[in-house]
Amino acid sequence: MRVLFTGGGTAGHINPALAVAGYLREQEPDTKILYVGNRGGMEERLVPRAGYEMAFITISGFQRRLSFKNLMKNLRTVERIFTATAETKRIIKDFAPDVCVGTGGYVSGPVIREAAKLGVPSVIHESNAYPGVTTKLLSKQVHTVLLAVPDAKKYFDESVRTVVTGNPVRGEVLRMDREQARKELGLDSRPLVLSFGGSLGAAMLNRAAAYMLAESAKSGKYQHIHGYGQNDPMFLEELSEYGLDLPKNPQIRVLDYIHNMPTCLAAADLVISRAGAMTLSEIEAKGKASILIPSPNVAENHQFHNAMALVKRGAGEIIEEKDLTGEALWKKVEKILSDPERLKSLGENAQKMDILDANNRIYKVIKEAYGSKGK
Repeated sequence: MRVLFTGGGTAGHINPALAVAGYLREQEPDTKILYVGNRGGMEERLVPRAGYEMAFITISGFQRRLSFKNLMKNLRTVERIFTATAETKRIIKDFAPDVCVGTGGYVSGPVIREAAKLGVPSVIHESNAYPGVTTKLLSKQVHTVLLAVPDAKKYFDESVRTVVTGNPVRGEVLRMDREQARKELGLDSRPLVLSFGGSLGAAMLNRAAAYMLAESAKSGKYQHIHGYGQNDPMFLEELSEYGLDLPKNPQIRVLDYIHNMPTCLAAADLVISRAGAMTLSEIEAKGKASILIPSPNVAENHQFHNAMALVKRGAGEIIEEKDLTGEALWKKVEKILSDPERLKSLGENAQKMDILDANNRIYKVIKEAYGSKGK
C-alpha cells in the first residue's frame, strides 16, 4: 500500500499524521509513505526526524483582518494556490498513492483536493471539536472525515461520512506510570500542579501563573512544574517582583521548555494549560483534572470548543482569557485541590472521554479507503 500524508503548520497537525504513519508501518512494514508539507513549515524539521520521505509545496492562508498589508498577503496566497495545485498534481502523479490522509493546516487543502480530483481515496482527520474551514470545505470530496470527538459531527452535512476515532496519542504518554514518574522527578506526596502554555509560551497564562506560584510558595502545600516557553524572558523577573525566591522553594520548578512532558503529565494531579486538541487528548488519556485557558487567537475559536467538550462532561474547568487573572487562577486551583472528590471526578470523567485505540480506528478507515479504490 502507498499512502500519502499531508498536514502542517503546527505540531497539532503534524504529530497525528506521524503517529498514524508509525502505526501503519508497524502493521504493514512494506507500506510506502510520502509526506507532503509546506516549504518552510515546522513539518520540514519534524517529519525527516521521524524518518519519512518528504515532498513540498508552497502555500499560505488568507488574512481575515482588513489592511493594505494583509491585502497584499492575500493576493500572494491566491497566486500560491495556483502554483501549489500544479505542484501537488505532479507529486501525486509521481508517487501514485493508494490513499491520501490529511490532518489539517493550509497544506492539506490543495493536496486533498487534488487527490480527490485524481480519484485517490482520501480521508481527513479533524482533531478539534469545532472543525476547521479546510475540513468542512473538503468533507464532501473525501471517503471519510475522522473525528476526534462526537461533538464535531453536527457541523457536517448528513451526506458526509464521519467516523469518531479520537486523536492519536504518543506511545510514551500512554506507557508512563504515575508512581514511576513521581519517583523520576523526585517528588514527595504533596499534590503536583503542572502548568504550561505551549513550547513558545503564553503571556497571559504566564502572568497568572507567576501570581499563583508566589501565593503557593507561602504555604508550601503544593508542588509545581511550570513551563513558561521560549518567548517570554520576562517571566523570571515577574517571579522576583512577586517576592518568590526559587532556590528557597525547591517544590516549585520553572522551565523554559518541558522536555519530559510524558513524565510530568503522568506525575501531575492537576494540569493547567491551553486547550489544543492534542494536549486535551493526552490529558484524557492519563485521566487528569484540568483547568483550561483556551487561546482566543486561533481560527474559529476552536480551543474554546475543545475546552467546552470537557467542561460539559464534568471533565475539566475553564477560565476564558478575558477573565484570567492570577487571583482567579489561584482561587480555582485551591478550590479543586482542597476537594479530593472533585479532583477525582474531573480526572475520571476526562478518562471516560479517551479513545485509547485511536490509531487502530484510523488504520481501519485507511484500509477501507484502500479497498474502495477503483470502485
